[in-house]
Amino acid sequence: MLTSSTGAGVRPEHGIPRELAASNAFLLARLGTRFKMRLMAKLDESGFESYHYSMLAMLDEGARQTQSTMAASMHLDPSRLVALLDTLESQELIERQRDPQDRRRHVVSITKAGKRRLARMRAEFKQLEDEFLTPLDSEARETLHGLLQQLAAHNDPYCLWRPPVPLAPPETAA
Repeated sequence: MLTSSTGAGVRPEHGIPRELAASNAFLLARLGTRFKMRLMAKLDESGFESYHYSMLAMLDEGARQTQSTMAASMHLDPSRLVALLDTLESQELIERQRDPQDRRRHVVSITKAGKRRLARMRAEFKQLEDEFLTPLDSEARETLHGLLQQLAAHNDPYCLWRPPVPLAPPETAA
């Protein structure tokens, strides 16, 4: 059994079957799960979820977002998104306003407090990522990132960055 929280330097008595160790997909899934568990534990310490980080990062890119565009890009049920936004709004990290172009929808934006919290979350994420990728030098990390982007482009295009599409500015009364 592993005794280290990171698993670094620990050799368990039993490993996975050779067939699974030879599978890129299995290793990718297993390592993704390991990293997610570490990230969730770190965020949980401060009362946040990984979706909170994603939402704040999305809003920090400068464009105001509607709740429906956020739900679509994060693959979230709109009712789940509302609950997550409620948490961020109660902590004054975001604000929601009715869209002047369409009163049925809300526009979400990040607050100054949200930007400060996002900066702390980014630092925590970067530290976790650096610890996780310790065995890889900078060239190997770049190669890995390029390969992961190719896989994302083929399997989950939502993983690819695109410039945010700004909402139409409110019309001014003549």
